Amino acid sequence: MQYLEAENKLGGFVPNIAQMLEKNANRFADKNVYCEKRNEIYEGITWKTFYQNIQNIAANLKNFGFSKGDKMVFYSPNRLEMLELELAVMASGGISVPVFAFFNSETVELLIKHSDARFLAASGLTQLRNISPSLSLKNIFVFDNINMPGFTSFSELLIQREINSSLNTEASPDEICLNMYTSGTMGTPKCVQLTHTNILSQQAAMQQLWNVDSNDRFLSYLPWHHSFGGIYELYAVLCNGATMYLESGYGKDAATILENWKIVKPTIFFSVPRVYQAIFDLFKFNPDVEKTFFHSELKFVFTAAAPMPEKLSAEFAKRNVLIYEGWGLTETSPCCTVTDPHSKRETGVVGKPIPGVTVRIADDGEIQVKGPNVMKGYYRNDIANEGAFSEDGWFCTGDIGEISSNGLKLIARKDRIFKLSNGEKVIPTDLETIIQGKCHYVAFAMVEGSGKEYPVALLFPNKKLFENPDYEISPIDGCFCPRNPEELAKCLRGCLNDANCALGQKFSKIKSAVLIDDELSLEKGTLTPSMKAAVKNVLSIYKAQLESLYENNTTHSEKVYVIKLDDKYPGRIMEATKAS
Repeated sequence: MQYLEAENKLGGFVPNIAQMLEKNANRFADKNVYCEKRNEIYEGITWKTFYQNIQNIAANLKNFGFSKGDKMVFYSPNRLEMLELELAVMASGGISVPVFAFFNSETVELLIKHSDARFLAASGLTQLRNISPSLSLKNIFVFDNINMPGFTSFSELLIQREINSSLNTEASPDEICLNMYTSGTMGTPKCVQLTHTNILSQQAAMQQLWNVDSNDRFLSYLPWHHSFGGIYELYAVLCNGATMYLESGYGKDAATILENWKIVKPTIFFSVPRVYQAIFDLFKFNPDVEKTFFHSELKFVFTAAAPMPEKLSAEFAKRNVLIYEGWGLTETSPCCTVTDPHSKRETGVVGKPIPGVTVRIADDGEIQVKGPNVMKGYYRNDIANEGAFSEDGWFCTGDIGEISSNGLKLIARKDRIFKLSNGEKVIPTDLETIIQGKCHYVAFAMVEGSGKEYPVALLFPNKKLFENPDYEISPIDGCFCPRNPEELAKCLRGCLNDANCALGQKFSKIKSAVLIDDELSLEKGTLTPSMKAAVKNVLSIYKAQLESLYENNTTHSEKVYVIKLDDKYPGRIMEATKAS
């Protein structure tokens, strides 16, 4: 086996979240810890008030029957009340269970039942409509000012109490304080059990690798039910005494991000490549946007979830703005490796282990991890736990990778690799990454072909880009900026041929693709709450379209565009007719 160890050793760190909060409340008493936008103005809360609220909440929770080891599900978008209550739960011996704020009633009920939670915190009516009385919860706390029987207003938890050790500063570092569900890209989400050490060791490690302090401002939209936002970014703010500004559009609209950017002038920004691309797309319509984004105080940006396209990386590099790219999973709290921002970025390479973490490559190519960041195990999931760890105790990530001179290189998810009918193994993510990097009009590319003679691809357009076609040179040289899916399909044949040429193995090249005039979405179950493609669901829903590429059948239940690349077909673009 190959091993990759951290260059630095992990130092000491506070043993639990209660002590971290107490320490920083004393250090940064009059400094804002968190700000939200109200009436177009960002209003903040100081560490002193923030900590007092958390203590009062913890004391009042006891009066509602909440005790050590109890679980509370958080069914809410990011907001101050959620943050205060979640920290009060975790710092007083309870376990927080955050779930996506807009899950439908069926999904949220499934997770609440699985979690064994006795308490629930909901944002408002949107969430309460999805809560069934049959769940038999002991108490439901509501953040919005709603006067309805059967629910407890969050304001009752803020009532001033005579506080006598409401927080558990003596909690064991190995005590579970957070149960976080995975995004479920390949199926049903799993419940990951995380401890104080899992969460806090991350920040102790990162303090050796980056420059974050109490003067920093984070403009934040990453949701707290997901590990990238709810553990990695959130505790980077809290542990370092920085200030978090909630992005009022929740990251859904690049123009809104830029409006808030002007006000906050963040020094640090955590995001995913799709959002960076959306922001950069605004540059060509308004030069002032570029000046606003690259202001003089911007220290660095952090990216994860998918490779950052080389052209975007180059834009940051030429302005001397550092880029950190990280890799990890919810099960590893989440970060395992981080790139060196001073080294040239290499696509697929996600850097070296953070202090305290060791990575190795198993004989079958799977990446395995050991360190203080690794979870206790999955809650109520014996089947998943059986395969989660190797015989000698290493966490099996399910990612395939290799060790390069610059660190760990990701290859694919183990469960995405498939065999063709001739036995050749295809790594679909190789071509998917090339296609999405080649054409930013493709929001998602999915290569499939298990058991078939050759691979094919499902493509989904980024429809927002059709709204403002620009016939000058686009960010992709030579792109003529299609105005609709039909034009994109015609344009894509050349891009797909180029993508095929970039692959070394002939058997991995696609012979055809289908562009679906549709978008992946949470409502259809084709996107996870973290905005990743839910692979199994997508392949199931669009199975007929995939099969038609092998059968040369052009009849579908919706408008699609078939792009043939095989020599047998003269490269025609066919608009499928609706099934009768």
